[in-house]
Amino acid sequence: VDGRIYVEVRANGQGPFRFAVDTGASGLARADAKLVSLLGLPVRGKAANSDGVKVADVDTVRFDTLQLGGLDRNDIEAIARDYRSRSTPEGAFDGILSREFFADGLLVIDYPARRLTFSRTKSLASGDRNALAYQRAFRIPVSIGALQVEGNLDTGANVAFVLPKALYDRLDAGPLRAAGQGQLANGTVDTWRATVQGPIRIGDVALSNVEARVSERYPELLVGAHVLQQSVLMIDQRSRRLALCPQH
Repeated sequence: VDGRIYVEVRANGQGPFRFAVDTGASGLARADAKLVSLLGLPVRGKAANSDGVKVADVDTVRFDTLQLGGLDRNDIEAIARDYRSRSTPEGAFDGILSREFFADGLLVIDYPARRLTFSRTKSLASGDRNALAYQRAFRIPVSIGALQVEGNLDTGANVAFVLPKALYDRLDAGPLRAAGQGQLANGTVDTWRATVQGPIRIGDVALSNVEARVSERYPELLVGAHVLQQSVLMIDQRSRRLALCPQH
């Protein structure tokens, strides 16, 4: 829905419930307040949650089990907050599977086929075609024209790109157009729209004339879900590599 991935997950043996797959979210999982109430999950503690701009203290709860297909996780601590009030009716979800839910195997998201697979026997190695090494999840090399930068790949962001204003000023890009407030997890930021001619390259994926958001307060280049729609994304957190392969 609008670039975001949704899957059916059983929580504490109940459901299925609608969970988003969000590589931009740390930890194992998140829970919407409605699901917390439905399952009677007690608040276990507090955690600091950052949206890249602002940090907020949030409640944490614990799932006994989360099941996605044949993949089961037990005793999972999750951030709990009201996500539904920030979503459109068609985009509402009960929880989030965060990046560490898939940390011990190869996650493959085939966007054109709308298929997600996970394997502990397959892997991405340094010699594999399209493999991009990263140090911090999931910051990968991105080229915009002749400029080489690092971008944070985030399947939970329903945009193409968000550029810091300082980065935008280094590009031969179109004029800025006011775009109002951009909604983050812990607040809002003023944003503009711009057309970035590119070419923008991420691995073997090349894009031109891309509509992007620009913000003075956002700290890094964000590569969002709208960039991924015609590609297969593979992430292997064991080898700290990912691949973005165009679908031909």
